[in-house]
Amino acid sequence: MADESAPAPEVVVILPEALTRLFADSATRITVRASAVGDIIAELERRWPGMGDRLCDSTPQIRRHINVFAGGRRLGLDGVLEQGAVVTIMTGVIG
Repeated sequence: MADESAPAPEVVVILPEALTRLFADSATRITVRASAVGDIIAELERRWPGMGDRLCDSTPQIRRHINVFAGGRRLGLDGVLEQGAVVTIMTGVIG
């Protein structure tokens, strides 16, 4: 059984420049505490209001043109993260 009082794992998040250009003072690489991808999205929204809407639709699901990867796996909002994970958020490439 997991210790619910333990802090969430610290993970590194890599954001696409196409997204960070839209939000003043944002960065393409940040470190956050998050147990799941949804926690990352919530933290991004807290830091840069409106960023969450760019990544998720109203259902809520990750938008079709956005991909989230960690450990070589594509993850959804409920994707579980481990300490030290590197999470890469990518926009779709058209053309």
